[in-house]
Amino acid sequence: MSPRTSPISRRVTIRRAVERDAKRLTRLVRGSGAYQGKYAAAVAGYRVGPDYIEAHRTFVAVDADEHGGRVLGFYSLVLEPPELDLLFVADEVQGRGIGRLLVEHMQSEARAAGIDRLKVVSHLPAEDFYHRVGAVRTGTALANPPAVPWDRPEFEFRIPSR
Repeated sequence: MSPRTSPISRRVTIRRAVERDAKRLTRLVRGSGAYQGKYAAAVAGYRVGPDYIEAHRTFVAVDADEHGGRVLGFYSLVLEPPELDLLFVADEVQGRGIGRLLVEHMQSEARAAGIDRLKVVSHLPAEDFYHRVGAVRTGTALANPPAVPWDRPEFEFRIPSR
């Protein structure tokens, strides 16, 4: 297996984001390879600040074996209306199951909050990922220039009760 597709071999912990994570999460968003070239404008000035982390259920996946817990990815769950607002995985660990772990964690958090469905407006390059993790395409979010001058696929996660 190539390094990009080999399964994660280290222990990954998912924990609630805290204020000190804000700069690392912002760097992850702005540095994402999925937002290069024509997509760069969508995240050019984006900031995941302490206020955002406090207002939303934001969780980070960290490599628990490294000193300081390197951030591998994160997501943000908005409860009202129910939406997966952000989901990012560091470029160097994509294809190793981090995104799937984050989605499973998000579904558990949504279930605990009494949510049975939640929306995702996907970035175009992430469309296949959402299909693979069980989201169902429900429509199209129209362009919102100048930051997002292209239409984006809308998905829905159906959260089964357990």
